[in-house]
Amino acid sequence: MKKNKKSLIISILIAFLLFSGGYILGYQRSLPTGGFLPQITNKFSQKSVDFGIFWKTWDMVNEKYDGDIDPQKLLYGAVSGMVKATGDPYTAFLNPDEAKTFEEDLAGTFSGIGAEIGIKKDRLTVIAPVPGSPAEKAGLRTGDLINRIGDESTSGLAIDEAVMKIRGQEGTEVKLTIERGGKEQDYTIKREKIEVKSVKYSIDKDILKITISRFDENTAGLVREAEEAGIAKNVKGTIIDLRNDPGGYLDSSIDVASEFIEKGTIVTEKQEKKNKSQSFKASGNGKMIDKGKYPLVVLVNNGSASASEILAGAIRDNGRGQLIGEKTFGKGSVQEIEKLPDGSQLKVTVAHWYTPKGVNISKEGLMPDIEVKLSDDDFSNSRDPQMDKAMELLK
Repeated sequence: MKKNKKSLIISILIAFLLFSGGYILGYQRSLPTGGFLPQITNKFSQKSVDFGIFWKTWDMVNEKYDGDIDPQKLLYGAVSGMVKATGDPYTAFLNPDEAKTFEEDLAGTFSGIGAEIGIKKDRLTVIAPVPGSPAEKAGLRTGDLINRIGDESTSGLAIDEAVMKIRGQEGTEVKLTIERGGKEQDYTIKREKIEVKSVKYSIDKDILKITISRFDENTAGLVREAEEAGIAKNVKGTIIDLRNDPGGYLDSSIDVASEFIEKGTIVTEKQEKKNKSQSFKASGNGKMIDKGKYPLVVLVNNGSASASEILAGAIRDNGRGQLIGEKTFGKGSVQEIEKLPDGSQLKVTVAHWYTPKGVNISKEGLMPDIEVKLSDDDFSNSRDPQMDKAMELLK
């Protein structure tokens, strides 16, 4: 009995010590600093990280900064800086407002100037002005460098940050300092509500012209409508215009490619870090897969990026048609969207795209089979030698 009582006392004592130790440790972990400097081991590498530095900085900013502080903004700024440190301009943290803007982009309705932008050689660059938008009316062009937004330099500015600064309430203005040909010029542009349908088509001299401005959830269906109109008119060929198309959903580009390619690989997605790859195949159910009956030409330029490069590469590598125009932008990385509990989002690069013949789109872009440049004089006088060449090939 005494032995059992002694064992019971020891058990209670051990339980008390374990509970107390856990409570104290848990309490210390809940404090910003308090002398507790956690060493966290990254499970994806064997390097440990001292999070005490973060908490010490948090305390010092709150204690010493002479001004009002919004703790939520501090947190968002910290997370944003962490993500930006990857060095990848397409990996970004979006706070709830930025996440809403991003979703509006994909839906095709937003308030701004109507210009798609990207990072090219570490410079903020106009990929494409939206047809009929304030940006196009003001004279912005593909390839323009945006040096300043208002009075703020764009050096080191992430794409999503730049978008938020350029966007704004309908009717307000934004000043952009644009560099073109080594010369700077200021443009003051009034923001408007921008609504963009991703596909437009026309039939000209028995040729179906399909212009795709982005790849969203409606794009493949709109392309099928264009095909049906062309088939009803017995067209003799099709031109897919991907110039200034900045991309969009991977699934959408695969679905569109399957409308013209009977069989074969559309694109291969590679995760080099995990040594994994996945190839996406044509469905074989497209309306214009007969290349003898529906010859095809694709127009590209340096504003053709991402999903538009997937489509262009698939058509060429599968022998379905030729590319005409200028070298594409070269954005072949895959972003995955992770939604966070407060409405913010993480957009993170998880893989890279390769054409069926193994071209790394990010590193190389796509060179056209027939290079045709569009000069400033052509642009100013509404001439389109690239479209003219495509029409000539299909006659």
